[in-house]
Amino acid sequence: MAQTSFELTARDGRARRGVIRTPRGEIRTPAFMPVGTAATVKGMMPESVAATGADILLGNTYHLMLRPGAERVARLGGLHKFMNWEKPILTDSGGFQVMSLAELRKLTEEGVSFRSHIDGSKHMLTPERSMEIQKLLGSDIVMAFDECPALPADRDRITQSMRLSMRWAARSREAFGDRPGHMLFGIQQGGLEEDLRGESAEALKAIGFDGYAVGGLAVGEGQEAMFSCLDYAPDMLPEDKPRYLMGVGKPDDIVGAVKRGIDMMDCVLPSRSGRTGQAWTRRGQVNIKNARHADDPRPLDENCTCPACRGYSRAYLHHVFRAGEMISGMLLTWHNLHYYQELMQGMRSAIEAGDFAGFEADFHAKRAEGDIEPL
Repeated sequence: MAQTSFELTARDGRARRGVIRTPRGEIRTPAFMPVGTAATVKGMMPESVAATGADILLGNTYHLMLRPGAERVARLGGLHKFMNWEKPILTDSGGFQVMSLAELRKLTEEGVSFRSHIDGSKHMLTPERSMEIQKLLGSDIVMAFDECPALPADRDRITQSMRLSMRWAARSREAFGDRPGHMLFGIQQGGLEEDLRGESAEALKAIGFDGYAVGGLAVGEGQEAMFSCLDYAPDMLPEDKPRYLMGVGKPDDIVGAVKRGIDMMDCVLPSRSGRTGQAWTRRGQVNIKNARHADDPRPLDENCTCPACRGYSRAYLHHVFRAGEMISGMLLTWHNLHYYQELMQGMRSAIEAGDFAGFEADFHAKRAEGDIEPL
């Protein structure tokens, strides 16, 4: 089995351009990973997701272990075959979903016992079981099992949680074992406390991982607090490994994170927004529900080459959303994912050219103009 590797190819300030090599293909960084929670990016065919420029998808351990079940996916040939996606897949550890979705959960040193939000069945998730599930799924990048407290939380709670996550990280590393062709990422915790982030980073480096995530952000702390944490957190992690900011975000969050040294991100926003009538464009957000679009023959974005913009008017997109037609979510999701991947490509090119500052200035200036004037 071919090995995995990460190479940094360019820098501009703290922004980094690189490539993660896996047996299933290369991941160009900075990378945005569309979220395929239950082995599908909602509203999209896998080949359509690839057509937007995505090199990697995220799958969700918690959802897949409950339905259809990791053992079943393994029997059916693994997650790539099951969902017809040949490129790399990253799976999260399930920790965040257990905390946010599960019912009657109980946290101990061993792990988390909980009841399924689907049918109330009882389950136990430990670092060892999380590694086993992710191995059964066959994902290329595996996340260590961690506990993520919602912010705001008091310092004692954040400290206890971070130290538990570091003990779980060591158990995850041990249980992951030696799997050529697959990568294991550790997750830095510590809330918004700089010293705790530092302690967490040192613990993870001592264990040794193939990549490192900045966890515990985008959980309600707001952009300003997130950016102030990213002003120091990524630089605490090894220079020569990928850095992944989990669960982020809006386009301006992503640009700000890349500026601060982040290589990978994921978020449900482009697909979820697409299903609720929100389109992300160079000029900010467009709410297709608004009556102003009902007679507008123009595309969402005349410079966009996605199917929604090439073939359909704002009036049509407004109509199918209002009529509750499935194509509405499909077209808007495609557009949003296309826009996000175009944003990533723009940043990669800007870092290579040594003009990230120019890219960032243009990005904010265009958004400040707002949507095109109504007809």
